Amino acid sequence: MVLLVIIYLLLLGNFKMYHISGWCFPNNIPVAENPPIHLATLNTGRPVKMAAELHPRSGKLIGLSNSNRTARRNQPVQEFNHGLVLSKEPLKDRDVFTVRIDKKVNSWSGSIEIGVTALDPAALDFPSSATGLKGGSWIVSGCSVLRDGRSVLEEYGRDLDQLAEGDRVGIQRSSRGELHLWVNGQDCGAAASGLPPTLWAVVDLYGKCTQVTVVSCEPPPAASTEKERETIEREEDDEELFDVFNNAMVSFYRGGTENSNNTNNNPAGGGGAVPGAGVLSGGMTTNDALLFHEKCGTLIKLSNNNKTAERRRPLDEFNNGVVMTNRPLRHNEMFEIRIDKLVDKWSGSIEIGVTTHNPNNLDYPATMTNLRSGTIMMSGCGILTNGKGTRREYCEFSLDELQEGDHIGLMRKASGALHFYINGIDQGVAAAQTPGVVYGVVDLYGMAVKVTIVHNHNHSDRLRRNNAIMRALSPDVGRPRPALSLTPDSEGPDRLLFHHNCGQKAAIISDGRTALRPHATDDFNHGVVLSSRPLRSNEVFQVRIDKMVDKWAGSIEIGVTTHNPAYLQLPSTMTNLRSGTWMMTGNGVMHNGTTILDEYGHNLDRLKAGDTVGVVRKEDGSLHFFVNGIAQGPAAWNVPPSVYAVVDLYGQAAQATIMDDMVDLPPLPEDSLDGPIALSPGSPCSIAGATTTTDLRFHQLHGTNAVITNGGRTALRQNCRSEFNDAIVISNRCLRDAELFEIVIQKMVDRWSGSIEAGVTAIRPEELEFPNTMTDIDYDTWMLSGTAIMQDGNTMRNNYGCDLDSLTTGSRIGMMRSAIGDLHYYINGVDQGVACSGLPPDVYAVIDLYGQCVQVSITSSSGPLDNSLCTSNITEKSFPIQSPVAGVAHRLHGKHGKNVVLLGEGCQAVRVGGYAHGIVFSGKELRADELFEVRIDDVDEQWCGSLHIGLTTLSPPELPSCPMSGLSPSLPQLRTKVTWLLCGSEVRRNGVLQRQNYGCSLNRLTVGNRIGVKRCNDDTMHIFIDGEDMGPAATAVAKNVYAVLDLYGRVTAVSIVSSSLIEDTESVKAPSLSSDSCSEGEEDSSPIRESSALVPTVIAFLENHGKNIQLSNQNLTAARVSSYNQGLLVTVQPLARLQLFQVCIDRLNPSWTSSLSLGVIGHSPDRLNFPSTACCLKRSTWLLQRDSVFHNSLKICENYGPNLDTCPEGTVLGLLVDSNSCLHLYVNGMDQGVAAQDIPSPCYPFIDLYGQCEQVSTHLILSHRNRASDEARCQGDMEKADMVDGIKESVCWTPPPEVNPNKTCEYQALCSRFKDLLTLPDGYFSEDAKYNLCYCESCHKLRGDEAYYKRGEPPRDYALPFGWCRFALSVKPHCEMSNALKKWHIAYHGTSVGALRRTLDHSQLLPGTSSIFSVSPVKTEGPNDYSEPEENCAPGREVPRVRLSPTMRYSGLEIFAPKVQFRDPRSHRCHQAQVGFQVCVRPGSYKAGPQTLGHSEALDPRFSNSEIEWITKEQGGTLLYGLLVRVE
Repeated sequence: MVLLVIIYLLLLGNFKMYHISGWCFPNNIPVAENPPIHLATLNTGRPVKMAAELHPRSGKLIGLSNSNRTARRNQPVQEFNHGLVLSKEPLKDRDVFTVRIDKKVNSWSGSIEIGVTALDPAALDFPSSATGLKGGSWIVSGCSVLRDGRSVLEEYGRDLDQLAEGDRVGIQRSSRGELHLWVNGQDCGAAASGLPPTLWAVVDLYGKCTQVTVVSCEPPPAASTEKERETIEREEDDEELFDVFNNAMVSFYRGGTENSNNTNNNPAGGGGAVPGAGVLSGGMTTNDALLFHEKCGTLIKLSNNNKTAERRRPLDEFNNGVVMTNRPLRHNEMFEIRIDKLVDKWSGSIEIGVTTHNPNNLDYPATMTNLRSGTIMMSGCGILTNGKGTRREYCEFSLDELQEGDHIGLMRKASGALHFYINGIDQGVAAAQTPGVVYGVVDLYGMAVKVTIVHNHNHSDRLRRNNAIMRALSPDVGRPRPALSLTPDSEGPDRLLFHHNCGQKAAIISDGRTALRPHATDDFNHGVVLSSRPLRSNEVFQVRIDKMVDKWAGSIEIGVTTHNPAYLQLPSTMTNLRSGTWMMTGNGVMHNGTTILDEYGHNLDRLKAGDTVGVVRKEDGSLHFFVNGIAQGPAAWNVPPSVYAVVDLYGQAAQATIMDDMVDLPPLPEDSLDGPIALSPGSPCSIAGATTTTDLRFHQLHGTNAVITNGGRTALRQNCRSEFNDAIVISNRCLRDAELFEIVIQKMVDRWSGSIEAGVTAIRPEELEFPNTMTDIDYDTWMLSGTAIMQDGNTMRNNYGCDLDSLTTGSRIGMMRSAIGDLHYYINGVDQGVACSGLPPDVYAVIDLYGQCVQVSITSSSGPLDNSLCTSNITEKSFPIQSPVAGVAHRLHGKHGKNVVLLGEGCQAVRVGGYAHGIVFSGKELRADELFEVRIDDVDEQWCGSLHIGLTTLSPPELPSCPMSGLSPSLPQLRTKVTWLLCGSEVRRNGVLQRQNYGCSLNRLTVGNRIGVKRCNDDTMHIFIDGEDMGPAATAVAKNVYAVLDLYGRVTAVSIVSSSLIEDTESVKAPSLSSDSCSEGEEDSSPIRESSALVPTVIAFLENHGKNIQLSNQNLTAARVSSYNQGLLVTVQPLARLQLFQVCIDRLNPSWTSSLSLGVIGHSPDRLNFPSTACCLKRSTWLLQRDSVFHNSLKICENYGPNLDTCPEGTVLGLLVDSNSCLHLYVNGMDQGVAAQDIPSPCYPFIDLYGQCEQVSTHLILSHRNRASDEARCQGDMEKADMVDGIKESVCWTPPPEVNPNKTCEYQALCSRFKDLLTLPDGYFSEDAKYNLCYCESCHKLRGDEAYYKRGEPPRDYALPFGWCRFALSVKPHCEMSNALKKWHIAYHGTSVGALRRTLDHSQLLPGTSSIFSVSPVKTEGPNDYSEPEENCAPGREVPRVRLSPTMRYSGLEIFAPKVQFRDPRSHRCHQAQVGFQVCVRPGSYKAGPQTLGHSEALDPRFSNSEIEWITKEQGGTLLYGLLVRVE
């Protein structure tokens, strides 16, 4: 061994002095002691030369100074190119032309580029960038070398994009004609050879680089060059000799020396070569870069050294564009492409994947998905293996939706897993086992025309590159727009009138000034009218609503279109037009039928007769709308000049007249982005409130990508899927002391990481140069980013009480500076404590719409707070809190609508935003003959509608803890439990009309009026107005009901004026979650239960948990902060018998697959060594995962409950161990049955936050024993009608809309896309999407549906349509008023696609016209046959009949519901679909009989074949209830 070491040291040849165990060797070669000499500071002893100058001719954005030695790119934030400069004189051999980077910005990707060109700058036509130089130009860009725009060398030298301010970079032509790059005095080696003698230096101030200065142009010192060359040669010799020594050591241990001998003879032998590497003639090495193979599809053209592929004739051909890589992919090697060009003509787009086929031997197909072997492709958002779909929804991104500049990559991991990447974001495992040798393949299909292979996989730069591409495509985006005013056009004074060509149900009268729908009560659409001529710039088109009808939903819509009315085939509604159209509908804005703004301006559906609406297109191309003369802010941009005004008399709107008198119309504000009541920029800040300012608004000045709408109340980030920053908005004035600035998050996207940032700044908006993100500001700024408090860009505190990155849509964020200078944050109205102190008095609120956060609006809670830091601008001084009635005052329950704030210890309720979400409950159940009464304290006349009041069996304690989830927006929509209410003068039960003209209309009540509700001993509900009993409003009211109020529309505040006349000791007891449904008598007769009322408890999570878990909210909330596993957590306390432990899924990340699992362990978790997943727990463990049960990692049960991987956000999961030691799973309160037995005691619940599930929160622990007994008592008190009604309130559980699994059901989305292909009018369908139910296996299990239910009087069975998807149809009002609909039976009717429209037009099944399969004429046969003619029928006439069935297993047979084939517009796969109707049938109008198809086997186990077919001949005996769709 020692001998080998000596040989190695001798071979080194340096003869340095080494000391090894007493051996000493001389060192004859001197060692350089000085560090490398910096080129710029080198003193060669020669006279100092002045720095070279730049040529006066340069790129169009370049400004020269400092005697033409400094170059600066103008408009560096708006433009990223046109920054080319050249040297004034040609370079001399060996002279290094060196520049210093003076300034960079972070807005762009890319940076300085440098090189040489043979083109004379005096006659040069400067391109936009250096890579566009031809005719003998060599440019170093990033770490690549390009000649005449084509790459000749990858991965060369230093990456110029990574250089910082102050770094120096130079270019040199050596005496041998080689090109050298110098970075900070270091030679990077030869980049190219064979250069011509006359060359000019080129510097491109591109992207981030905005200013450079020439520092020198002279040869490098010879000593430095020689020392560097000597150092490099010695290092190479050392490396070669080390290889020799290493080989010798290996041979020594193997017992042989022949290999080492051979290596000594050839020190540079090929054995040390890296696979795939080659040696150039110049001594440089290059990696075997991925390129496109020369053999490719017939329409493909390769360029850029085979790095770019383009499909020829893209407007004529859409396929034959397959390209493959020139070699197989290595393990863990990224193959990434950039989309360079798309066309809009075709459907479908790029597809990418891998194949085992060698391109040399492959006969290229037209599309790669036609290849039936060895191929895995990503197409759309799915995965196809050998041309067949293996995963329908692989990731959230669809390749068909990507834009130019987006990146797509793939990687085969060493484990064999195939991953795809979209813009650098890993989409997860697409295929688990991929062959070892695969080639990358790209299919330039449909819209995709041109792509380029990317070798620099810098993800952050890629996001910037997207930013740059989008800016280049839309150069005007984000630039300031000039202020405009309403200036009359100087053209002729021809009046604006309606064009005579109008919708088929519309008419034009009054010489073209008035449009109407003459039969508005019969039809709700086909009322489109257009202006007779195009609008001029700044010309306001305004109409007054003359007449409205109450029959329909929806109302007037207004906008502009490029279509000439003389040639336009008018659609039924203008939003169906897919080109050249901008419409305001409701409170949103649609462009070509697609919503572009969700929350914009006043809701048009709430206008009344006499209100006015208007539209104007300004000179800058922006579109503005008016409501009653008030500008709503910009709604769209880049609207072409020649547009016609459009009015759609839709729904309630029946007549409108053009208002051409502009005297009463106020002018537009000077700035197009501020509302009419926003402050001017010069408005002073007043801490004392002396100025006459209005509410807080967003300032007119903002970040480049931000847009201010809704009169300054709403801010959004445009291009939210391609831009993630540059969207800072700031308040229009500084905050006063104790003034709350609160916003609500209205829209988010899942594409980016990070989210909203909020804070304050002392910088005035006029003095602020808006950065990319607010945390880039380094003075007078305090921001909350995630959980970090940052001051002037530096983190001063971590783990603040809230995490902004975890907030979701609907969350509220507030900021307040206290009188002593402390900064407080409020999340959903809750003070998070002092964030920092010592703030100056004059600070502005700042919101950064960053990353996922796209749109926010200022809430009405913004305003001054009292000393108690209340979250509302309503103080307790607003209303008296004393109860005028003796006794203990009633209270309101703590669970309420999301826009409600309770004051005065629960005696007052105030709606602080919007017109809905104002439901409140009594604090406890009402006793018999107990009056619950409130007084109206405040109204807001801008809204219509009024308060609703009634009784409900819904128990508020069972609602989720978060007030935003679980409650409907208004009381008529509250149908999860039985609710009786008075709405106006109408009495409704579960939203269904029961009686009209009851008492005084609530819409007439105003401030000071009192209204009350009482449940009497005779089970009737009475309403009291100002103390007067209006009589019984409803009968058969259940016991155990709560009073319920809805602060809706005009009524914004109420206070309780009633009290319990009997002293109520229970009101001071600890609240009991187990007494929600107890009656009065039971409470009085059970003193033991009263004394042992269960105090609600919460089990927190243990501090010992998986390494990726972060706990918050007093350890009640757990979040996985990275990766997809290591998310195990266990509770602190064991789970007692008959106690229900519940967690709510707060956040899901669709980037991953699978989701959470949960279970119990039978030993203490204090010293548990947490594995990566729950599957690895193998001692005393019971685990529920997907739809299976595991014990100690062994599966013991399948098909148990719903698939947990399909549970959406908001789902509440629970665990309970009963008295028999059996484990139960609860989903949204529904017991899924026994999952496992013999559970030990004690046991601890555990949760595994795996895959998609990233955050959960614990709920209150409920006593299941009391819940069970109470439910039994309640069920005994139910009326018969409650038990057999259509969807039974307590028997058939329906999830609230927030946890409806349909949101994430792939099957329902597929059925919905098929329904959209049928082009059925939206007016036929219910506007409330929560009634659209999917009956696929996962969804109906998740809801806990039973297979069969009863409906009607007398009750009759019907089967749920498992396997189908139901789209609820709108029920006409006259059907609602019948009060008999709930007494009808449920049946099904199969039909054909061609018969759908006619059936829907008549709202019932018509004999002889509905379907050629299900309707047949039947001759009359005799007096005892059902087909006997009616009394007034002519003898011998054929009577058509309609076939129905109580089960879709019969009505869904193909003979009744023929299959049709269609192509899914998303996945482009072919499917077969069937359609049918769910109908209500009047009892007695049909006859049950045998099936007529000749089937011998039973079609449905619940219904015999002798009664499975119902036949009806009565017109009007059926009512369409839902459209059913099944897709295979």
